[in-house]
Amino acid sequence: MPDQSLIIGNDKKKRCWWCGNDPLYIRYHDNEWGQPVYDDQRLFEKICLEGFQAGLSWITILRKRENFRKAFDGFDFHKIAPYSEKDIETLLKNDGIIRHRGKIEATINNAARAIEMETEFGSLSAYFWNFKPKEHIQPSYKKDVQGKTPQSIALSKDLKKRGWKFVGPTTCYAFMQAMGMVNDHIKGCHFDH
Repeated sequence: MPDQSLIIGNDKKKRCWWCGNDPLYIRYHDNEWGQPVYDDQRLFEKICLEGFQAGLSWITILRKRENFRKAFDGFDFHKIAPYSEKDIETLLKNDGIIRHRGKIEATINNAARAIEMETEFGSLSAYFWNFKPKEHIQPSYKKDVQGKTPQSIALSKDLKKRGWKFVGPTTCYAFMQAMGMVNDHIKGCHFDH
């Protein structure tokens, strides 16, 4: 059976297998995933959405992302940190997002932690980019893509020590991939950089 790590789209471009034919997934793959992000609000959004994704498929989150942005004030952690129980109840009634109390409460908790880290490090970006691996081997095949790494384990441990929730090593590695800290586009993907 031939390797299926890369697929060829209708536009004849080779892409990583995971985006399939879904136009939304293809746009995400081509325009966002693996591109370096330094904006604190976008970084906070990415790590929160990775936490919401735990146990679900990423396309489910991607399809609800605009609803999440509206529900969580654009992921402005300064606006989210003071959310009250009333806000939690409102969010639990919002069928446009994942209505998981633990994940919603974690987002609010993590917003307060993000403010603390912004004070300590100057920005979330400065904190997160400290975990960039010195070396990273870009995968040649999907079997080479890791679920977690020593750096994602270290990031997870440090975030948990700081009081963050829903930031396990696999979630942290997915975040590192999405924010462009590592390039996990399969070699030969048209986005390969």
